[in-house]
Amino acid sequence: MSGNLSQTESRKELTVRGLILGVIITVVFTAANVFFGLKAGLTFATSIPAAVISMALLRGFKNSTIQENNIVQTIASAAGTLSSIIFVLPGMIMIGWWANFPFWTSFAICALGGTLGVMYSIPLRRALVTDTDLPYPEGLACAEVLKVGSGDDADADSVEEGRAGLLAVLWGSIVSAVFAVVVATQVFASDFVRNFRVNDKGAVSGFDFNLSFALFAIGHLVGLSVGIAMLIGAVIGWGWGVPHYSVLGDMSASVDALANATWSHKVRFVGAGAIGVSAIWTLAKLVKPVVSGLTSAMAASRVRKAGKADSLPRTERDIPIGIVGLITLACFLPIGWLLGYFGSISGLGDHVAVLAIGGVAFVVLMGFFVSTVCGYMAGLIGSSNSPLSGVGILVVIAAALLLVAFVKPHVGPEEGKALVAFALFITSVVFTVAAIANNNLQDLKTGQLVDATPWRQQVALVIGVVAGAAVIPPVLDLLNKAYGFVGVAGAGAHALPAPQAGLISALAQGVITNNIDWSLIITGIWIAVGIIVVDEILARTTKRMRVPPLAVGLGIYLPTVSTLMVVVGSVVGWYFDRRADRSAKPESTKQLGVLLASGLIVGESVIGVVIAFIVGFSGKAAPLALVGESFGDYAQWIGGIAFAAIVFIMYRWVARMANGLGNKP
Repeated sequence: MSGNLSQTESRKELTVRGLILGVIITVVFTAANVFFGLKAGLTFATSIPAAVISMALLRGFKNSTIQENNIVQTIASAAGTLSSIIFVLPGMIMIGWWANFPFWTSFAICALGGTLGVMYSIPLRRALVTDTDLPYPEGLACAEVLKVGSGDDADADSVEEGRAGLLAVLWGSIVSAVFAVVVATQVFASDFVRNFRVNDKGAVSGFDFNLSFALFAIGHLVGLSVGIAMLIGAVIGWGWGVPHYSVLGDMSASVDALANATWSHKVRFVGAGAIGVSAIWTLAKLVKPVVSGLTSAMAASRVRKAGKADSLPRTERDIPIGIVGLITLACFLPIGWLLGYFGSISGLGDHVAVLAIGGVAFVVLMGFFVSTVCGYMAGLIGSSNSPLSGVGILVVIAAALLLVAFVKPHVGPEEGKALVAFALFITSVVFTVAAIANNNLQDLKTGQLVDATPWRQQVALVIGVVAGAAVIPPVLDLLNKAYGFVGVAGAGAHALPAPQAGLISALAQGVITNNIDWSLIITGIWIAVGIIVVDEILARTTKRMRVPPLAVGLGIYLPTVSTLMVVVGSVVGWYFDRRADRSAKPESTKQLGVLLASGLIVGESVIGVVIAFIVGFSGKAAPLALVGESFGDYAQWIGGIAFAAIVFIMYRWVARMANGLGNKP
């Protein structure tokens, strides 16, 4: 978009109605996401559904703009982001330290950590969004949805392309939504699963293809290199890791149970080690662009102080770096008090100074580290697939090791549980910082693509953080009282699994009691070193092919249900683009492919919210089921064939539609 300054400054962007709508959507989506995440072990991205809802509701106002809709989705994105705290905070219940979730303490963790995450993401925007070629698949998809939904193209060719794009998004949304509903009825299987013995020693392996159009579409958007890297990770995890470690497990267990237990308790830690080293390597490579981002932010601040703010391009107008610094410092003080207060009421009162001052230093340094890494991972494969729980594992191990080194020698064995609780508590703060940064840069990428003003988005993000932080504690408390958590005394038959929180709390206990298998993490470290070497060789010998180390680490750490369909999508997207290069309108064809992928994400995301609410209110795992478990094998084949057929038909349709553009008399 373009236009003179007076026109662009008068447009609607950060409005009261947009703020109110964004907060309402945030409240609703946060509640749904908390329940869904505790039950299923994953959360859904809320940016795109929020953008769709916003466009539908604001369309009735004549002066609504694409930038105003972008602000709404920016606020609401906090719902998917802050809800990730459920990967850590329930651990306080699981170890028996809390009986419920104290509102003000839980609110402070989310609000302070979230605000700090927003502040950290401001200088990172220049390094990871402006001056990078990271794909940011969900940010790109959200921007395309907003552009198509705005329908403000001027010339005839643009109008025709806009209509074609709208059709691609619309039909992609309808198809993926309908498919998701049929999956919920269990007529189509949700995934294609096979676990099996691989040799006569009893080793097992397997795979799990999730029949998800959203994951498939993300694969199209992230590209072939990331897809292949994730496939390499999956092969390492399930082609070597699971068979190798399964022979050391309970051989009397069923094949499914042994495969899943081996991946969960062994291979996942190998993946965590690989992610850790890849993250450090990624951060080292990002030092120069991050410093450059800080330098340009300070340069922009000097321009403002000189009274020449109007000379800055709108897309370079962040919250002034001086204000960012003040807000960051203002967050450190209450975080320090919060850590000291928690330490004192936990029976660690003699060490409050060390816990508060050292804790703030840990939050500052580790928070910026994980913000950078999470921002990079979100840019690489999208916020939904970014393994925040893997980051949580690294943070809780680091926190627990520091407590073992500096505090444990000075306390008695009876304070061991208090140390575990403090490790989880400080991890919660850092985790919130990471979660917000993981998603914020995706929003800022969307803003860049729709010509939004960064500082307005950043203000909206803080508002979304505070709104989400107010909702999470009562929802968590309600679910704890209604269902409880698996493994906690008194939990009912329908207790929520909260798998990540269970894993992270077990890790904290393992490190502090010195009962953890470090060899698994070290194995992952060596795998990552090997992948880094291969990637650097490829960077120097080829022009296009790379093997991003983080993506390989993700492939090891994430279950194949989250990765294999991304791989399939990346291969199909690559093939589609290759065919497009030989067509009459290559760029239009590729663009419609991106819009189709965006639509596939939209439909499944929106219907996922609806299904989550139905599951929550019904109290049933599969309230829409029309068939029983005996139909499972048929459902897999029917669903798989239907999925492949739909992919073929939809891509063929958009290719033909692209070739027909401009050919009508």
